[in-house]
Amino acid sequence: MSKAVYPGSFDPFTNGHLDITERGARIFDELIVAVLVNSEKQAMFSVEERRMMSSEATVHLPNVKVMSFDGLLVDFMRRERSRVILRGLRALSDFEYEFQLAQMNRQLAPETETFFMVTDAKFSYLSSRSVKEVFKFGGAIQEFVPPGVFRRMRERIPPRAME
Repeated sequence: MSKAVYPGSFDPFTNGHLDITERGARIFDELIVAVLVNSEKQAMFSVEERRMMSSEATVHLPNVKVMSFDGLLVDFMRRERSRVILRGLRALSDFEYEFQLAQMNRQLAPETETFFMVTDAKFSYLSSRSVKEVFKFGGAIQEFVPPGVFRRMRERIPPRAME
């Protein structure tokens, strides 16, 4: 049985994240969307909210489980008995950072492999940061995030009135 972990902050979970999750779910028998508890970042949503939004967005995928974790990814993977990390790449600039992470994870846990999946071109510009920024300034983001995420964002940040 193949099991992979797709880690990230997912603040918020975007349609780009959903695309990688759906495609990963077709490849692996089980896929864990692992929501990172990152005290270094100021998140818009709590880890529990991010976990709930990710779960809601992936409810149609029976082999996907959403969990949260704190600490080293490789420790979480060992607890979950997974050896594969799934990561999405939007652009060449992502590769350098992701390559360094993959090398570090491999150094810490030689049994791990990182599986890079190239994002669908229609999501190549999309990031959680850009979605939050566009939304804060009144831009339409409905096509960038799952409906439940959009609803929660509207509850959290009233969109700026269009001028």
